[in-house]
Amino acid sequence: MNYCQSFRDTFISLQLLHMSVFSQSFSPCGRFLAAGNNYGEIAVFSLSAALSPDASEGSQKPILNFTAHDGPVFSLLSTDTHLLSAGNGEISAWSWAELIKKSNKAAWTRKPSYETSLEIPEINAMIINPKDNSLIVGGGDNNIHIMDMETEREDEILSGGEDGAVRIWDSRTNRPVHCIEVFKYEECARPQFGKWISCLATDSDWMLCGGGPSLSLWHLRSMSPTSVFPLPGCQREAVFYQDLIMSVGEGPFVSHCLHGGTVKAQIPCTQSSLNTLALNLKNTEHRVMTVGGSSHQIDVFTNFSYRAFSLSF
Repeated sequence: MNYCQSFRDTFISLQLLHMSVFSQSFSPCGRFLAAGNNYGEIAVFSLSAALSPDASEGSQKPILNFTAHDGPVFSLLSTDTHLLSAGNGEISAWSWAELIKKSNKAAWTRKPSYETSLEIPEINAMIINPKDNSLIVGGGDNNIHIMDMETEREDEILSGGEDGAVRIWDSRTNRPVHCIEVFKYEECARPQFGKWISCLATDSDWMLCGGGPSLSLWHLRSMSPTSVFPLPGCQREAVFYQDLIMSVGEGPFVSHCLHGGTVKAQIPCTQSSLNTLALNLKNTEHRVMTVGGSSHQIDVFTNFSYRAFSLSF
């Protein structure tokens, strides 16, 4: 019995040592955070408990931890009622009401229409089209999939790929109307890192993109870069927030950048490399920034200028 317990403890320690957090999503109410890791697990944390004045070490542990996919959970996305999780070739939906009750039965699991039944590409990006409640999915099969479409569509969809191009698609014709090969712009190119695009974000007429090329800010009407940010390594996620751009990637910090191209600050994190950054702006009582990466921990920032504490799988 002691040997079995010792083996189990060693296994768990090794699993935590090699864990990476790939994805995050806040609940519709803003009181809970879901995070996905490289083992196919989803952990649900109570922000209410973790942010409470009476919070203990146990408050920073998941209220629910379960295996959702056979491979990594590359992407998480919340709707008004469900948490969507994406792994290798499939998407599952979990009721937030049930997750909060610590029940992890999937509401449904679906696969996009792939060209052959042998394809099992990773799904690494999902977004909801609020106009018709359709789900737009991007992954390793070089296609953009639109699921559960109704009659109306958003006119344009942006995608970034391993070929180094950002494409703007007309969803009515399913064809790209513009193609920006970011790596061909001298001010953005970094041949030593490659040409792939790993992060993409938009705000009205503005676009952020980066990866192999430097993180850069583009004006979509002129299709030209206006600012290039002098950040080391490859950036994996970037978001617009008020007058700032926040970015994470290689390196143990969150970068705060100004639109003009200046790096205003780099906020230290516990992870040596970061994959995901999320802002919880739905609930003022639980307004936080969370980041995850090459660790079983998720850093929580109540003030976006310093780390307050860490959640742990």
